[in-house]
Amino acid sequence: MEAIVKKRIKQVLKGDQDAYAEVVEIYGEKVFQICYRMLGNRHEAEDIAQEAFLRAYVNIHSFNINLKFSSWLYRIATNLCIDRIRKKKPDYYLDAEVAGTDGLTMYSQIASDTSLPEDDVESLELQETIQREISKLPEKYRTVIVLKYIEELSLNEISKILDLPLGTVKTRIHRGREALRNQLRHV
Repeated sequence: MEAIVKKRIKQVLKGDQDAYAEVVEIYGEKVFQICYRMLGNRHEAEDIAQEAFLRAYVNIHSFNINLKFSSWLYRIATNLCIDRIRKKKPDYYLDAEVAGTDGLTMYSQIASDTSLPEDDVESLELQETIQREISKLPEKYRTVIVLKYIEELSLNEISKILDLPLGTVKTRIHRGREALRNQLRHV
């Protein structure tokens, strides 16, 4: 797949704008997932994913064709997410009661695509708890935990995406796991 992407990148560099559409098709869902895991909001994740592809397209001339395009693209997306996290302060909480209702929370306002079988409820609650606890981690730990355990990237890819030494990535993963373990003990 990387060979196809590099071929499309070369076409884009020669002025073929349509070739970039295939690159977006290949990586669109993965970039969205990274953004969603980091931001926890579908609309923001869609915006940031789109912005990542736009930035990559505008700066495609600075991409080193000898390197892996996905790492470069994920780094752009991750940096944009970090910027959004730094700038944004929570303006609502899902467990806050909605004004004018009798005990309803924002959770009740979220549309569900499918109803979950009773057997999956416990698993879903555990996943939500873990995701919520991951979102409470400091940004430097949250980023590496999401990339390593949710997006299943290698340590080398994470190192390239975040532009950090491999040892720093390993340390942050270890400290992030310890912090997450401590947080989950209280749950």
